[in-house]
Amino acid sequence: MLLELTGVEKRFGGVIALRNGALSVDAGEVHLVMGENGAGKSTMMKIIAGLQRRDGGGMKWRGETVDFANPVESARMGIAMVHQESLLAPHLSVAENIFLGRELRGRFGLVDRAAMTQRARQLIAEHHFPLQAEWQVERLSPAGKQLVEICRAIQHGTSLLIFDEPTSSLSESETKEVFKIVRTLRDRGTGVIYITHRMDELRSMGDRVTILRDGETVHTEAMSTLSTAQMIRYMVGREVSALYTREPVTPGAEMLRVHNFSAPPAVKDVSLTVRAGEIVGLAGLIGAGRTELCKAIFGLDRNARGSLWVNEKPVHFRTPNAAVKAGVALIPEDRQKTGLARELPIAWNVTMAGLDAISPYGLLSHASEKTITAQSIERLRIRCDSGAQKAGRLSGGNQQKVVISKWVSRGAKIFLFDEPTRGIDIGAKREVFEVMDELARQGAAILMVSSELPEILQVADRILVMRHGRIAGELPGRTTQEEIMRLAALDTTEGAGQR
Repeated sequence: MLLELTGVEKRFGGVIALRNGALSVDAGEVHLVMGENGAGKSTMMKIIAGLQRRDGGGMKWRGETVDFANPVESARMGIAMVHQESLLAPHLSVAENIFLGRELRGRFGLVDRAAMTQRARQLIAEHHFPLQAEWQVERLSPAGKQLVEICRAIQHGTSLLIFDEPTSSLSESETKEVFKIVRTLRDRGTGVIYITHRMDELRSMGDRVTILRDGETVHTEAMSTLSTAQMIRYMVGREVSALYTREPVTPGAEMLRVHNFSAPPAVKDVSLTVRAGEIVGLAGLIGAGRTELCKAIFGLDRNARGSLWVNEKPVHFRTPNAAVKAGVALIPEDRQKTGLARELPIAWNVTMAGLDAISPYGLLSHASEKTITAQSIERLRIRCDSGAQKAGRLSGGNQQKVVISKWVSRGAKIFLFDEPTRGIDIGAKREVFEVMDELARQGAAILMVSSELPEILQVADRILVMRHGRIAGELPGRTTQEEIMRLAALDTTEGAGQR
């Protein structure tokens, strides 16, 4: 046994984040850790990785009691963590980030950048990642940054490697490569802790699974003997369908038309329509141009050209403000950085896009702000203490609801959802889909980008597939993953790691 946790506790002020946390990991084992957001998974992993210190309970490493004061002590023992949210240095190259803190040195103790670049090239080529050692990290997509994190962990050699949602922003081919890496590490005797919300990954990856709920370890069992329904029941404490199937409605009038639309170099001559009451899925591999298309429609790319119609009227959005005034909303891929003001109250986040409506004569009406916030919390079923709670303290699913409520309270009617369920648990995913369905039934038009093909198949009325910046084809909502992948087929060596 490599690692053993018993009765671990962690408090933040009066809030108990983890109580009675238990976990054991053997060498050569892939151990899944599951639970809804807020269940205590991240807290437990941070304690193991030395990012936080426990307040109670025991932790043993190779049979010896340990208490890591910082990540350096954990790393010296051979423990590494690949974080879901990038912790890289954006101004440095891929190679420099891989060796950050453990730089290769040459004569006179000087950093040998040439040697680091060469070794990084070998590592990238060995795992067929769509990266270049010389690329600057700030230019990478979330998927590209995730791959750099994985390279960094592999390069330094570990006895225990923690993966926190490693495939949440990766393409199908990149995900398969991560699976290969995990299996290789396991076969070499490395212990792996693997956190995921994607149900399709469980059977192919895990030897055992530990499930947390409300800060406690509630169950540990071999994957081979545990059904999906049982896992979900342990996670949420109630029966929840693993799938969400949307009943389609008859679409209404055309609300968004994009014609011969380009945003060089990522988007090339795209044409599409979305009607009232319709959810149109936008599928494709990482680097296909889906996110860039949504940003360009929303007015975030000044180089965009082509024709746009909103409610059958021609428009040209030079800024996001113009798009917002026309009733267009963007729910971005990275809600932490570009969708949410994490340190501000929920109330401020909900109303920030529509301050003019609650500020007569330029003076903010706190009564109106409180009313709109209360309505949003009730309508979107946001689980929180109050509108005064900081948005960053919410679970991932509730954070996403706050981002959506910002635009709902503004009165948006055209929604661009970019990876709306990235990094949220299965119960929260269902709730987000229910919100989207309700919006569509109330007459909104929705364009949804998703890299999780089962989700697109469950939710979308029509599916558009992008490849190399173009629409490669259109499919009905009830198609197959194979048909989508056939249209999306892409040579992933052609810079997919970059935005």
